[in-house]
Amino acid sequence: MVFSEEDKHVIKFFRQKKHYEAKGFLKEFPHKSRYRRLDKIIRKLDCTGTLKRLPGSGRPHTAQTVEKIEEAKTLALSQENLLQAHCTQRQNAQDVGITQRSVNRIVKEDLR
Repeated sequence: MVFSEEDKHVIKFFRQKKHYEAKGFLKEFPHKSRYRRLDKIIRKLDCTGTLKRLPGSGRPHTAQTVEKIEEAKTLALSQENLLQAHCTQRQNAQDVGITQRSVNRIVKEDLR
C-alpha cells in the first residue's frame, strides 16, 4: 500500500515525538507493510528535515543551454533555402550534441 500525504505527516510527527524507527511504525500500523519505502521516507526526513521535493533536486537540463539552442536554430535555419541539401533532425542533434527530441522542441517552439 502506498503512503499518502496524511501518512507521511503522521510518520513525521511520530518520528519527531517518539523517535520511531521503521519497525516501530510497522508495529503501530500493521496494514502498511512497506518496510523499504518507510525506511526511505525516514531517511529523507532525517537528512533534509522535510518530506517535500527540494528545489534543484533531480536531473539537470543540459540540452536547454542558450548556446545549444542557438546552434540548433542556426543549423535548422541555414537549410531553409537549400533544395535537396537538408539535414535531418537526427543529424542536427548529433552535430549539436543534444537529443533529437530537444532539436524537435527547439524547431517547434523556439522558431515559431
